[in-house]
Amino acid sequence: MTPTVTQRRILIGMVISVLAFLTVGVRLVLVTAFVHTPPPKTRPPVLMLGRADLLDRNGELIARDLPAGDLYARPKMIKDKHRAAVELSNATGADMARVTAVLKDKYPSALIARQVSLTAQAKVASLKLPGLEYLPNSKRFYPDGRTLAQVLGVTDLDGKGVSGLELGLEQKLHSNQPVATSLDKRVQFILAHETAAAMSEFRARAAGGLVLDVRTGEVLAMVSLPDFDPNTRQFEEGDSARNIMAQDIYELGSVFKIFTFALGLEDRKLRLDESLPVGNGYKIGRFTIHEAEHMPAYLGARDVLGQSSNIGSAQIALRSGGVRQREFLTSLGLMAPLKSELPERARPLYPSNWGIVETATIGFGHGISVSPLSFAAAAASIVNGGRRIQPTFVKHPEDGRGEQVISEKTSEAMRGLLRYVVTNGTGKKADVPGYDVGGKTGSAEKPGRRGYQAHKLMTSFCAVFPAENPRYLVFVLLDEPHGTKATGGFALAGHTAAPLAGHVISRVAPLLGVPINPITATKENT
Repeated sequence: MTPTVTQRRILIGMVISVLAFLTVGVRLVLVTAFVHTPPPKTRPPVLMLGRADLLDRNGELIARDLPAGDLYARPKMIKDKHRAAVELSNATGADMARVTAVLKDKYPSALIARQVSLTAQAKVASLKLPGLEYLPNSKRFYPDGRTLAQVLGVTDLDGKGVSGLELGLEQKLHSNQPVATSLDKRVQFILAHETAAAMSEFRARAAGGLVLDVRTGEVLAMVSLPDFDPNTRQFEEGDSARNIMAQDIYELGSVFKIFTFALGLEDRKLRLDESLPVGNGYKIGRFTIHEAEHMPAYLGARDVLGQSSNIGSAQIALRSGGVRQREFLTSLGLMAPLKSELPERARPLYPSNWGIVETATIGFGHGISVSPLSFAAAAASIVNGGRRIQPTFVKHPEDGRGEQVISEKTSEAMRGLLRYVVTNGTGKKADVPGYDVGGKTGSAEKPGRRGYQAHKLMTSFCAVFPAENPRYLVFVLLDEPHGTKATGGFALAGHTAAPLAGHVISRVAPLLGVPINPITATKENT
């Protein structure tokens, strides 16, 4: 019997349905049997740009990013949360209380620790805890630890500079090329070692130092004590991240007489063959200026600096006057914060009313406070031929001297005077045979609530070498040093800071290729 139209339509529909089911079935078989199923989604990878290496001037590594990871946990997968918190804290150094708290959270993922080193990651792996994973990260490593702590600074957990050159060179450190600093690891180590030894010997509260190239302005070393460990970021008792050489200001005392004599010579208000009355006191109005030590009735001009006479220096300062004194200190950069690659800087403190008394006291280094780095830069300008320099922490071996601030003749005379201080004055303990050191001591009473504190000193020494044609300047300071049996109980700069500078120079001069003067080397060794 011939099928009807309706029956044919039903048959065709059945065939189409069977074919459709067959097609779907075949597709399912192909997908399950031959197509790879992607794994469950994980956290998206983080693009790590990293920071460039920091190098010293000789290409030695001083800071580098090392591989690390941010450790996360899935709290629901960890049964014994207390035990896990203890073990993870021990392995990573993370705070146990915080880890315990985040493991109790109801969130699907909890941050355990950031910047976990590869060594710590191995310890974590040995715990065999479930639900742990890492996000790629890096951690800044400082191979010299405390030695360069304050000058290099540190980065935060996101790899951004927060202090020191890490912050000051932030833009340069996002390049693909290592950044060469002006620092010399060898000089830095010597300066740090000798400064720490002097701080311990004289039981000082703090200490610091720097080495500066007086022609290029490059800072070869800078030390500030107490320091800290930039790798652990965990401060021990007495540690400090503060860079006293750049961000603190002090009344530095008699080292400021360098500027008083330079101004007197430059203005032709001073002759080196004259004598000045120093006596037992010098009255200005209701104030009387005294000497730190006993002085004769008269001193020759050279000995006013050599023996560090406050009265003689005050008289020299008054000859030029306060307006000219302020103008001169401004030309040396001492009246404004010093700009360099270091973000740490300090605003100087000086009198708003710059009268006769202020002019006299500033003449011997009281009544004005500046940072040690600012002072060193100004002093370098006095001895380098009289041209102003800008300190830099980036390798810059070219001559960096700028405008003329004093004549070459005055600069030459000052170099001779500073050499005289070391051979015949208060700086004898800074002398190093063969290297012709020139310099000036500074012993400043620290100001307190009720005036100056007679037994709390800030002692310093500014040294240049070789004195005839200086290449380097060393500046060191000790905060509240104490006399020892070897010094006869004296804590003045000639007994504390001067020998520290001498020890530094005796060790760094050969490394820096400074030639020995065979005449003075032979004479001073006999």
